[in-house]
Amino acid sequence: MTTRDVPAQIGDLPPIGRPANSAFLAAGITTLAQVARHSRRDLLAMHGVGPKAIRILAEALSERGLSFTE
Repeated sequence: MTTRDVPAQIGDLPPIGRPANSAFLAAGITTLAQVARHSRRDLLAMHGVGPKAIRILAEALSERGLSFTE
């Protein structure tokens, strides 16, 4: 699967880019609640997930009263 085949946005995740979405889909992560079960370090270790995606996710998590696992 190429990133062109990956939707621009999945579940309730904010737009974080197709490479990050591809990594999340491969890991079965489709919601912010699932993102909150992971640490920043674990997510950054996924191919396609970078600091910008983590920053966008952190803001979205905070808006919903959630945070990354540490």
